[in-house]
Amino acid sequence: MNSKKCYKICIAIFIFVLMMNHSVYALEWEDEEGPINFKIEILPWEIVNNTIPNKTNFTIIDIETGLSFKVQRRAGSHHVDAQPLTKEDTQIMKEIYHNQWSWKRRAIIVLINNQMIAASMNGMPHGAGSLQNGFSGHFCIHFYGSLTHRLKNEDPSHKLMILKAAGKLDEYLGTVGPYELIHIFAIAINQGDRKLLTLTLSNHDHSDRFNKLAKKITYFAVRDFSGQPLEDANGLILVDVPVQVKIYKKREGSEKKIIHFMIRRESLTDRWFIDQDAIHADLK
Repeated sequence: MNSKKCYKICIAIFIFVLMMNHSVYALEWEDEEGPINFKIEILPWEIVNNTIPNKTNFTIIDIETGLSFKVQRRAGSHHVDAQPLTKEDTQIMKEIYHNQWSWKRRAIIVLINNQMIAASMNGMPHGAGSLQNGFSGHFCIHFYGSLTHRLKNEDPSHKLMILKAAGKLDEYLGTVGPYELIHIFAIAINQGDRKLLTLTLSNHDHSDRFNKLAKKITYFAVRDFSGQPLEDANGLILVDVPVQVKIYKKREGSEKKIIHFMIRRESLTDRWFIDQDAIHADLK
């Protein structure tokens, strides 16, 4: 790795640390002695598709760990199909996934030339691969508006990770209603994302006990809403939403039940939160 590339990665991680420590939503850094201008951008897929053509090498920075590795785009028409560039890059990627490949989405920054682009990746080798990198296939990288192979639409989990990479999760959660908040809660549990989960809950500064409970849940499926229509919540500050769910817990198997999500806000202009104490009692 040459000094210029190493310098760019160090600057990227420095920006990331600032963003996490100071809750900055839009952050720019400019090199006074050169033309390097870093801003974490959310760019639509149509632009990214031209910015990163096939066979382009670029760097991925994982938001949670700060680890970075190099990849090459190999294919993909609706999102980027990429492969780690070398065996060393594969090992770093596997370390990011706690040494176990996974379909779980992770918030990342794509660093290419002088651009930092918010993105989301999964960590499961699949399909074909051709580089001598010890990675049996490719993995997917998603950007704003990119589509999955199977569903042919924007994946909600990838969308949330893109927002997380850009530092805009809290801002986005301020715009969602009670029903969407419940879906985000389920995504947070299924992705094992403690930060996202905490942001959905009331009293989120005291959510350690709930995070311990959530770690025991391997999958949380929302089956059906049986409460009042979403529009009926517009003039309320407390909504009781009965939800039919299917829960898989380690060493306990699966369970179907109805959980009452108590969704509250302080005033009609505030954002919604899931009552942490009520949902903890229903899930334990």
